[in-house]
Amino acid sequence: MSVAAYCIFCYRQIGTSGPATKTHLPWNDISKYSSICIHLRGFVFITYEVLSLKKLLQIDTQAIHQEKLKSYVYVRTTSLNPSDYQGITYQARKEIHKAVRKILETEAKIFRRPFNEQFSTFDGEDHECALWLLLKRTQSEDKEVRLQAVQDLANNSHWHDYQYGTVAQTCDQRTAIGLARSKDVDLRFFLPPPPLPKIKSDYPIEDELRLLLVSLPQTGLDPCVQYFTSLALRESSQTLAAQRGGLWCFGGNGLPYCETLSKIPSETVELFCLQALVQHSKVSSHCDKIEAKGGLQLLQRIYQQRKDSAKIQRNIIRIIGNMALDERLHSSIVRAGWVSVLAEVMKSPHVIQSSHASRALANLDRDTVKEKYPDGVYVLHPQYRSSQPIRADILFVHGLLGAAFKTWRQQDIDRHLDKKASEGEEDYSQCWPKTWLASDCPALRIISVEYDTHLSDWKAKCPVEAHRKSIAYRSNELLDKLRAAGIGDRPLVWVSHSMGGLLVKKMLVDASKNPEMDKIVNNTRGIIFYSVPHHGSQLAEYSINARYLLFPSVEVKELSKDSPALKELNDDFLSFAKDKKFSVLSFAETLPTHIGSMIKLHVVPLESAKLGIGDLIPVDVNHLNICKPKKKDAFLYQRTLKFIQDVLVQEL
Repeated sequence: MSVAAYCIFCYRQIGTSGPATKTHLPWNDISKYSSICIHLRGFVFITYEVLSLKKLLQIDTQAIHQEKLKSYVYVRTTSLNPSDYQGITYQARKEIHKAVRKILETEAKIFRRPFNEQFSTFDGEDHECALWLLLKRTQSEDKEVRLQAVQDLANNSHWHDYQYGTVAQTCDQRTAIGLARSKDVDLRFFLPPPPLPKIKSDYPIEDELRLLLVSLPQTGLDPCVQYFTSLALRESSQTLAAQRGGLWCFGGNGLPYCETLSKIPSETVELFCLQALVQHSKVSSHCDKIEAKGGLQLLQRIYQQRKDSAKIQRNIIRIIGNMALDERLHSSIVRAGWVSVLAEVMKSPHVIQSSHASRALANLDRDTVKEKYPDGVYVLHPQYRSSQPIRADILFVHGLLGAAFKTWRQQDIDRHLDKKASEGEEDYSQCWPKTWLASDCPALRIISVEYDTHLSDWKAKCPVEAHRKSIAYRSNELLDKLRAAGIGDRPLVWVSHSMGGLLVKKMLVDASKNPEMDKIVNNTRGIIFYSVPHHGSQLAEYSINARYLLFPSVEVKELSKDSPALKELNDDFLSFAKDKKFSVLSFAETLPTHIGSMIKLHVVPLESAKLGIGDLIPVDVNHLNICKPKKKDAFLYQRTLKFIQDVLVQEL
């Protein structure tokens, strides 16, 4: 304002100075003073705008202080309703900002000075500035800053469609994975899988799968990998053998290619091939070959075409999860479009599908997950990134014919017998550790493991080596996987059903003899046994008596009543369990179990479920339902919950 006053004073002086007879000023004086006035007016305009911009850029010092302490991003909430910004003042101000920016850019070019980039967003909306600020912070070298930025991106739900697209196209690999592991994230944050090259209509996908299998290493293989590979090639419906001379070599042995008498549905052939690829994906060097041969793109094509087959899609995601164990392949997995697919599957209401996707994303997320989850090890909680610190681990181990998810479901509801229960069917839990236990104990990491078991060798998935099904072999295999998953780094509670309890005892005995596994034993706080046959099972007796009909499997034979191996295992376990003062809770079934339509057996009698230490509680259920509570307030679940809370009272 002082400059303006000075300008007016000059005008007044010009108008009143000089002799009265001189009524006109020379043109050169007029142009001189006009030029001065124009420059002064421009200077006033720029001064006003700079002062206005300075006022707009004033930062709350309290917010800065909080920023230093907590690394929070403060995003001012701004209305997105266009009608709120149609006023003449807003529009004029916006145009002035643009003009000032152009002046500053021109000045920087003339005087060859760097242009301050912060002025480049003054004509943008508040939420536009916030979006780019968050994107920039997601690439910060400070881990806390970038994790908070990813969380803020995921939590803000006021972006426009084009802004989601902006994030999808500009965010880096680490940010995309972090968003995929954020709860309730908007799927618009992710680019769809890239377009795949067209293939000939007469060239079926099963041929591509078969060629991929043939290109993988075929010597020095694990017998089970050989078995699944040969099975997949044998069951093909095409005559690829003719192209290769009709002979395939696995492990050095010639294996003739046999085409089946009748054509098998292509979906079945694809499933055989995918099961073989699952086995190959467990071998790191084979994962490199799968990636190099375009396997990620091929699997993407099959996934998109087989959206009606949950089993095929599950096997594909399982392969991706195995390949994600190798950090060198992360970029290839992301480029092939798998992050968007996994983020979508994470939202599936089916616990099996979402848990497979969760495992794959956890293996990809090296920013917040230090553990790795090998094949068969699934995190039920937390499946998303969380600020909740993990205080302890709960590990679920299923038994004979069980699985990582179905063993731990809520007891099936009989609509005819229980009308009230059927009315509340929407609350049915497909996996009570994932729903009930996670909500009651959010500070726990809940893990469930899976391994193949069979009553009879008729249905064995890999019958080539029987010793693989023994408790001793599985113990060593699972221990290695559990250590990779970080089991033993925190206080631990084991929960087991049936034969799974024997496996838990064997793992603890083996770990006690291995210095590298000491953490698992030393951090074990308690063990829950659901109808575990510590002294054998009647099922084994029946199967062995009918051995010519059932061909009982190795795992069933190991459950023979009063088996020397079981007695030795029980004695070894008790000797150090008492020394370690493990807390133990055992449940025992009191009702017989229907096996098929003709057989009814009391699988684990009360005397066999008695370990010798801890509490033993009989429950009026059969062998299958002993680990499946009817509802959340049922005694079976509430007693289990109380035991976990009691032994982990210091952590929870």
